[in-house]
Amino acid sequence: MMFSPATKGYFVELSEHAILLARTSAPVPPFTVEEVRECEPGDTAALAAAIAQLQPKKTPSGYLHATIGVYPSKRVVRRHSLDLKRLKEPGYLAEVCSQQFRIEAEKHKIAVLNSADGSDYDLAKGTQKEVLFCGLPTEDIETTQRDLLGLGLYPERLELSTVAVLGSVVSYLEFTKSKMPTLVLEIGGDTTHSFIVTANGLETSRPIPQGLESMVPIVQKELGLKDEESAKKLFYSNTFDFTGMGPLLTKRLLKELQSSIGFYEVQTGQSVGQVLTTQLAPKLGWLDAAFAQALGITSLKIDAGAWLKARNVTLPENLARLAQEVKWFGLFALMSRYDSVHVAPAEEKK
Repeated sequence: MMFSPATKGYFVELSEHAILLARTSAPVPPFTVEEVRECEPGDTAALAAAIAQLQPKKTPSGYLHATIGVYPSKRVVRRHSLDLKRLKEPGYLAEVCSQQFRIEAEKHKIAVLNSADGSDYDLAKGTQKEVLFCGLPTEDIETTQRDLLGLGLYPERLELSTVAVLGSVVSYLEFTKSKMPTLVLEIGGDTTHSFIVTANGLETSRPIPQGLESMVPIVQKELGLKDEESAKKLFYSNTFDFTGMGPLLTKRLLKELQSSIGFYEVQTGQSVGQVLTTQLAPKLGWLDAAFAQALGITSLKIDAGAWLKARNVTLPENLARLAQEVKWFGLFALMSRYDSVHVAPAEEKK
């Protein structure tokens, strides 16, 4: 069966906190974002309704064919300085994976990218030292694809949203002519992925084995709650203002972040001046300000309207507000094309 060429584009981002969907006027830029939808993970009925609203006429396959970005818990996004003298050794890259990242290369799908622009690393030439290893366990790719099909989603392109976001933050800093090193945080349940980026690319990366769950016992202790489940429910709800407890809740994670930032600043002579926390549920948005205050830096307030326009993505007036909401930035990052502008973000090349 021959499929007719797609006349619309579809983009989906799935995170721990939300599923975001968009329809665009064409599959690749230049295009206009026509419609967006949002639903909670696990609400399959709401997702089915959102898909039906975005694509009233079903495809012959019955799936929504889309560019899909995901945040797998075991994702690998690590910057590394290669030993160019060893690059031609058959087992060198696998050795980097096992010794530096503590993963088995043969059980992972890994791409090696240039850390400055996200383009594929040329192993044959091997002239650049600074690279980005990104990928995930092969088993997780298969599981993710099965899960997506079960949700009625067919990935035309499956991306690590982390890589797409980092590339777009680099591009955004370059576009706004900001020279300020920026801390980018993805705080999950068990792990926090910490990055420092500049307009020149990804500078550092570090996974920290602490996340939101590590804050729950502190909530329980400080508020005198009977069990962790009660503390968890309160922490993730919007019924209590935790801003005052911010320094206590973030203390352990802050120590690790300060260590990473300090090392970077000593190595480069540059000061990290702002933070962007991209993966927070709306009810936990106060954490971004808590980190900024504790680190003595500012929160990066993204206004992506002009940047999107420069990347040939148009937001109509009724959706213009989304350009200033950080939760939509990852979805917009998926729309960016590697070859559409001067700056080459990391999202297109996986």
